[in-house]
Amino acid sequence: MCAARDYGNGATVCVCNQSYCDDLRPIARTGAGIVTLYETSKSGDRFAESELTFQTSVANSTKTVSIELNPNVLYQKIIGFGGAFTDSAGLNIQTLSPEMQRRVIGDYFSSKGIEYSLGRIPIGGSDFSTHPYTYDDVNGDFTLDHFALTVEDLDFKIPYIKMAQEMSANEIKLYGSPWSSPAWMKTNKKLNNGGFLIGEPGNKYYQTFANYFVKFLDAYSKRNITLWGITIENEPNAGYNSKYLWNSLGFSPELQRDFIKQDLGPILADAGYGVDKLKVIINDDQRPTVSQWARVILSDPKAAQYVAGSAFHWYESTPENIDQLDMAHNEFPDYFLLASEACEEWKGREVKVSLGDWHTFDRYAHDIITDLNHWTAGWTDWNLALDLQGGPNWVGNFVDAPIIINKTSNEYYKQPFFYALGHFSKFLSPDSVRIGVKQYNSVEGLEVTGFRRADNSTVLIVYNRNDEPIDLSVNDINCGSFKSHIKANSLQSYI
Repeated sequence: MCAARDYGNGATVCVCNQSYCDDLRPIARTGAGIVTLYETSKSGDRFAESELTFQTSVANSTKTVSIELNPNVLYQKIIGFGGAFTDSAGLNIQTLSPEMQRRVIGDYFSSKGIEYSLGRIPIGGSDFSTHPYTYDDVNGDFTLDHFALTVEDLDFKIPYIKMAQEMSANEIKLYGSPWSSPAWMKTNKKLNNGGFLIGEPGNKYYQTFANYFVKFLDAYSKRNITLWGITIENEPNAGYNSKYLWNSLGFSPELQRDFIKQDLGPILADAGYGVDKLKVIINDDQRPTVSQWARVILSDPKAAQYVAGSAFHWYESTPENIDQLDMAHNEFPDYFLLASEACEEWKGREVKVSLGDWHTFDRYAHDIITDLNHWTAGWTDWNLALDLQGGPNWVGNFVDAPIIINKTSNEYYKQPFFYALGHFSKFLSPDSVRIGVKQYNSVEGLEVTGFRRADNSTVLIVYNRNDEPIDLSVNDINCGSFKSHIKANSLQSYI
């Protein structure tokens, strides 16, 4: 049961403190003929649980929306869902008591939480650090003799990664993303304000940057953390923007292609991080760029042999560019699509953290369903936790987060969209496969997706964006039919 608190922003947060924090029950396969429904609503439900039964026949009214599930029609396989172990997240979590720190990580990664299975790790600093830095800021150190992890890794990232691994019942796929190379490798000699690696792929700067990845992977490996993958650069198009405020490094798709085939791919393979050990992921920028980057890089066999998939962010996602995902998949079906960053920025507003706001819940639920229905195999949120201001952030780029920490009272607040994320991450375990779903007598603002889990159970996720409830009739062509009802502004997961 959520300990609800209303801050006047349209919905409520769930408060966690030393005396109480709501847990979620582990998900189990239901018995024959039984459907378990979990619902989160604007009116206050948080994973409210109920049971339904299959019926031999279901009579539908003209106002009922019919949903057909066809587990025989299969699409993409799920990699996972997760968030980012940023410096700021770790710094905020560390302000809590040891017991409360474990509760935060457990809320994300344990079977009593939302069971995240992905984790993104900034390679060095990002804007969500207290200062700009990399792992080797010694000018001209092409041998990387001075490469070293920092206090941010040792105190704010690695302890919580290990805690998550300890608390998770499943493997957590970890992937790293650099925001910038060391400034001395760059054309502008700065960590921010855009800029590119000096020269062209194949030269000592590009080779050293490839070796920088190896040093990072080795350093984490020595601390018993094995990475599943890397993206080559966070938002590489920022390199063209000389006014870009925080850590950045530029690549065009052509530069990234040549860097992969001439430097990064061979150097990783020689160091023991070949394609069988590490997923190299291209792009990691906005959704409108996905198909162009895939076409440039994956059409070249010498580069494509080292690549596993493409990553994208949500900040420029619109209904008009969702076809980018379809085009990339249709042209290169053997390479996965991964949503690698999202957060509510509250552009134009001075206050960046809105406790209990439903708007962010709506954005998240809609975006995740839309991406999943267009071949996306995984979805990664941004910071795991931030403070009441939405930081710290060394350039003041404050944003919202699913968990907001109040360090002065040793408590934290689970935003409504924390539970939105859980309706996907807790039910769509890795290796779940999207199945065929059709709507009949459909209503605008009712969004659905369906999956077959690895345990052979079926999951249906339904989101009602409307201010009115909707009656549902669900027909699984293999199992039978059942009737249900979805409240206004409500997200449901059926299993």
